[in-house]
Amino acid sequence: MIEDMASVAKDPDSLVTSFFELIQAHHLTAALDLMSQDCEYDNVPITKVFGRAAIEQTLGGFLAECSAYEWIIHHQVATGDLEHGVVMNERTDRFQIDSRWVELDVAGLFVVSDSKIALWRDYFDRENFAKALASK
Repeated sequence: MIEDMASVAKDPDSLVTSFFELIQAHHLTAALDLMSQDCEYDNVPITKVFGRAAIEQTLGGFLAECSAYEWIIHHQVATGDLEHGVVMNERTDRFQIDSRWVELDVAGLFVVSDSKIALWRDYFDRENFAKALASK
């Protein structure tokens, strides 16, 4: 029942929203199809990787350790079109790990080019995330 979300997206905002919806629905491969082949994923305080395969390995490896996850978008703004657009959001990423929820406040930046996400950059406080992971 997963539609080709890239063809349904009418603007950068709906493309990025669809991306998160697919991940939350545990359709990582379909979400990655919304990214360019050479997409840059810059998890600013941790690592930067290039390309769908590297993103799948990095993100998929982390998500596999979670029994549930969700991205709560509090604010999102977008400009441009599907040929060249920019989306910024403020969100809370939640991960259920070992039967408890860990929350992370994130500011995200997405650059859309040729109807695909070409750059995904997340900013967050690594120390706060490490403390949340360590607390029981």
